[in-house]
Amino acid sequence: MRFAAKSLHIALPVSTIPRTKALRYALYFSPPKDDPLTGAASLWLGRDAFTGETYPAPAYEQLGQAEQFELTADPRRYGFHATIKAPFALAASVTEKDLMAFAEDFASRTPAFEIPELVLGQLGRFFALVPGSLHQPLQDFAAKVVKSFEPFRATLSEADIIRRNPEKLSDSQRANLQRWGYPYVMEDFGFHMTLSGQVPETRAEVMKAILAERFAGFTGRPLSISSLAVFVEETRGAPFKVHSWLPLSGAKS
Repeated sequence: MRFAAKSLHIALPVSTIPRTKALRYALYFSPPKDDPLTGAASLWLGRDAFTGETYPAPAYEQLGQAEQFELTADPRRYGFHATIKAPFALAASVTEKDLMAFAEDFASRTPAFEIPELVLGQLGRFFALVPGSLHQPLQDFAAKVVKSFEPFRATLSEADIIRRNPEKLSDSQRANLQRWGYPYVMEDFGFHMTLSGQVPETRAEVMKAILAERFAGFTGRPLSISSLAVFVEETRGAPFKVHSWLPLSGAKS
């Protein structure tokens, strides 16, 4: 399934995004607002990060609404996405206006590309849509975003570092946390669009079967990386919202 990029970036109505400085920003990949994958994932997770609309949990014979709602709580707060540059506070020397001007320019100079195949994956105890195999253009794109936007990121607080449990990270992940503010970048980056929180081992097969059926129309097919989305978290712990969806419109080399 191929997703066409829009010619202009999508910004939400002024009424939905306060112009005050958000606590944190994030650079994510998201399909377009009206893309069928965005709709399917939003209904599954229970919230649309573009509109803020919420939905009741779907009910299955083997997975009740209350359990499904609990198992999707974490990805529901973040909204359907793949992390490219993890949430960060702005450095004191820059403003939201600076960030957005740079993001729009970056997107206008960066060409869209495709992941050859999207599949359902299980990463530890959570499920996500992932590439069928390592795709170097995707790795290169993610690294470029992390490096290019680094001047906008405030240094992590000690509390934020501790929150990442550095003692449980590999040497390279700890180095990434110190250098880039997030462990899973560069060689440790793995593109994933999260569909669940931590699923108990006893419920993993049920969850896998439900997700395989629910997202069958999107797996085994290419996914167009056609955008860079700026998400905002207005207060710590609040749901992340789409601030702007920026099409990658650079010329292909």
